[in-house]
Amino acid sequence: MQDETFAPRDWTSHPPLNHPAYKSTLLRSPSKPLVPLRQTLSELSGPVYGHDTLGPLDADLTRNARKTSEPIGERIIVTGRVLDENGRPIRNTLLEIWQANASGRYIDAVDRHDAPLDPNFLGGGRCVTDADGRYRFTTIKPGAYPWGNHANAWRPAHIHFSLFGPSIATRLITQMYFPGDPLMPLDPIFQATPEGARDRLISAFSLDATESGFALGFAFDIVLRGRHSTPMET
Repeated sequence: MQDETFAPRDWTSHPPLNHPAYKSTLLRSPSKPLVPLRQTLSELSGPVYGHDTLGPLDADLTRNARKTSEPIGERIIVTGRVLDENGRPIRNTLLEIWQANASGRYIDAVDRHDAPLDPNFLGGGRCVTDADGRYRFTTIKPGAYPWGNHANAWRPAHIHFSLFGPSIATRLITQMYFPGDPLMPLDPIFQATPEGARDRLISAFSLDATESGFALGFAFDIVLRGRHSTPMET
């Protein structure tokens, strides 16, 4: 008997594989219909990581790469919950994030943006959700950066999220944006998400998550399935 509480993925909430305004999708998107591969029990239940591989500073991007001093930029706290389609917490989910530094530069050899690197900031971190499905990162607010999609194109400030479920077959990737960013209406990647679902990619300022005299807080919940699911990169 089918579980009536199970909500199938709402594909109308997610970006299309081919979005002409985002020029890279013209080459990356498949030209033929996808062939679904049924997952086996081992793929649905096999572990992909061990808790012992997480270090004590993995979730603090202001400290996990520090060599000489604090990284440059505005400290922020990003927190939220990973939930299923019925609002129930998903515990023991591995979250990984990566981002540009405060100047809009990734620590990557292919990033040619004429902005300084920060030797005290690597831009990557990870953590596991607790019993309430909650995660928490301390980091630096990323800067905007230019990209080659069209003339004078700039990406709004954002943080990439990767989520691992019980196996690597269930990995999901999304992006988190910041409220009030004037570049979002001009960004083809953000605009590729259907209009009714775009707000699910924008974090909210949280005074509860803000730490006095230290860092502003931003809340970003991630819903994995159903009508209110967080848009994911496909």
